[in-house]
Amino acid sequence: MHAVTYELIKEAKQGKARRGRLHTPHGTFETPMFMPVGTQATVKTLSPEELYDMESQVILANTYHLFLRPGSGLVKKAGGLHKFMNYNRGMLTDSGGFQVFSLGEMRKITEEGVMFRSHIDGSKQFLSPEVSVRVQEELGADIAMAFDECIPYPSDFNYTKKSTERTTRWAERCLKAHTRPDQALFGIVQGGMFPELRKMSAESLLEMDFAGYGIGGLSVGEPKPVMYDMLDQTTDWMDKQKARYLMGVGTPDCIVEGVNLGVDMYDCVFPTRVARNGTAMTARGRLVIRNAVYAEDFRPIDEHCNCYTCRNFSRAYIRHLFKAEETFGLRLLSIHNLHFLLDFAKKIRDAIEQDRFAEFRKEFWNNWEEKDKRPEDLN
Repeated sequence: MHAVTYELIKEAKQGKARRGRLHTPHGTFETPMFMPVGTQATVKTLSPEELYDMESQVILANTYHLFLRPGSGLVKKAGGLHKFMNYNRGMLTDSGGFQVFSLGEMRKITEEGVMFRSHIDGSKQFLSPEVSVRVQEELGADIAMAFDECIPYPSDFNYTKKSTERTTRWAERCLKAHTRPDQALFGIVQGGMFPELRKMSAESLLEMDFAGYGIGGLSVGEPKPVMYDMLDQTTDWMDKQKARYLMGVGTPDCIVEGVNLGVDMYDCVFPTRVARNGTAMTARGRLVIRNAVYAEDFRPIDEHCNCYTCRNFSRAYIRHLFKAEETFGLRLLSIHNLHFLLDFAKKIRDAIEQDRFAEFRKEFWNNWEEKDKRPEDLN
């Protein structure tokens, strides 16, 4: 019996959208869900209580960063991530693979694992399937991810095939190394932009019976239609009774289309990253609060939003904070952006329950300002 299980509640009449629940040692959570990212054991600028207020469910922490600082051994001594950062709901740690492979020339890949230099002090470090699993067990999140190789875009067929096969071998090693009974291990489907390799990866991982499955190597620079095509085919080869997690994706347009293609879980640093740059998320698209047009705009960021920021502060005030380089401004936009995406996922869940997700999707694209990115079936 896996420590984390997925319960399929309802499937949409059109498309592949599905409503479910994720049962974890720290509670049962509703899907489809957006998961805020707490890279270094903190969701930037927000307290756990603020996350609870916006109905945050599962959050992420980053194995690579916590491995380097403060070290997983220290977190283990503190009682695990939940106690260390005082967050008592669901938690997921990635494997560190994406961060390691994004280091470029600072890392060397072998069958055994990856040797790399720390971005903090330049020291030599090593991550392998076994090390990644040990670190994640010490961190103690509800869900750990198998160590994989994130394939860059573009990559040719031969490289992609060799990399995907290595990810499969590493997945087997992760399973053998994983011993913590109160933690689930998810495999990660790779395969680049080649359907036959995606199929090969998914089928191989399904035979290993992971608790759930991530979909990796998408939203890495490929055109959106290519990503949706790969996602559509990949979910066809995945187990309906297991959670499906589209890794590193979390803008509203991609969430809507991912849900339509059968995905349950999303994460992205986007909402807090753009908040620090003065950008707010809305149902129409981005609102850049630094723009002069908002200097005397005393409306909230979004008149239909019920977050703390929109209930209490105006666009003009938040713009002033950014122009004055006051950190309260980026906190207010971070609160708004995360609330927006968490509430957006809740609206999607309600639409699926009420058999109106197809209408919800059409209405979203009718309001979305980047209409040139509409999927073909809506044009």
